[in-house]
Amino acid sequence: MSQAAADAADEAEAVGGGAARLFIYLIAGWSGFYVMLVELLGGRLIAPYFGSSIYVWGAVIFVFMVGLAIGYLVGGILSTRRPSIAKLAAILLTAAATTTPILFAGDALLNSIYDAGLDPRAASLAACAALYLVPTIFCGMISPYSIRLLIRTRRQSGNDAGYLYFVSTLGSSAGTLMTAFYFVLWFEVNTILISAIGVSVMLGIVGLLAFRPRSSAA
Repeated sequence: MSQAAADAADEAEAVGGGAARLFIYLIAGWSGFYVMLVELLGGRLIAPYFGSSIYVWGAVIFVFMVGLAIGYLVGGILSTRRPSIAKLAAILLTAAATTTPILFAGDALLNSIYDAGLDPRAASLAACAALYLVPTIFCGMISPYSIRLLIRTRRQSGNDAGYLYFVSTLGSSAGTLMTAFYFVLWFEVNTILISAIGVSVMLGIVGLLAFRPRSSAA
């Protein structure tokens, strides 16, 4: 009896519409694509200043892993506070907004860190943290937040989470392959970043407009 009541409460808070659920999967898949795109470009942006040694790539991977870990934690906490697709879209928009400074201040920041004369390991770590930690945190928030929106009942939670992680990881795989094999050969780094930010902004705006929370007395 209590289990049935808990399942009913979960189902009431979950997103039920097919279009809404499809949009959540779309955001999760794109977020995975976006993270890997920015991570791979991160190494290329830092290489002219600090090289492309194991230290640099270790710093890039470390910062992105820490950022995602923090994002998972924060996203899980926020998902318990009246979650909605509009808020999920706002998280994606924030991830895009916090990536934008890389375009305008990246070179100046990298120059200042390089001129500081730090140890190469400390310098590459500081550069990666300054440029990529915050947007990675917001990208990491998307998966746990999406899962909370998708879960219909406790019995379905594992299935819903499995599908979400499948889509997100598939997006990450596609982002890795497309960026490493094609994008960097076809376009300049800034062009790739601007395009990716533009896609995130477009999806975020669609989410805000199409899935605005409706006031309900129930």
